Amino acid sequence: MNIFVAKLSYQTTEEKLEQLFQKFGEVASAKIIFDKYEGRSKGYGFVEMPNEEEALEAINSLNDTEFDGRQIVVKKARPKEDNNSRGRRD
Repeated sequence: MNIFVAKLSYQTTEEKLEQLFQKFGEVASAKIIFDKYEGRSKGYGFVEMPNEEEALEAINSLNDTEFDGRQIVVKKARPKEDNNSRGRRD
C-alpha cells in the first residue's frame, strides 16, 4: 500500500521516515519529495508498505501525531492522476 505523509519537518530524512513506519511492519520504500529548484524538502512524502494490514495500522496509529517536531498527516495515497486529464474539457 502506498501511504501519503504530509506536514513533515523540512529536516526529516527518508531514513527517519522509514524507521518510523518500520515499527508497524516491512517498509518497501520511503521517499520525501524535494523541490528540484531549491533542493529542499517540500514537506511531504510517500511510504510503501507491502502488507496492507500493517499499512492500515501505521496510518491509524501515526495520523495526527507528532514526528520530528511537527503534527503529521498520514493517509492512504490516492492514485496519481493522468496529467492530460487535469483541467481538460473535451
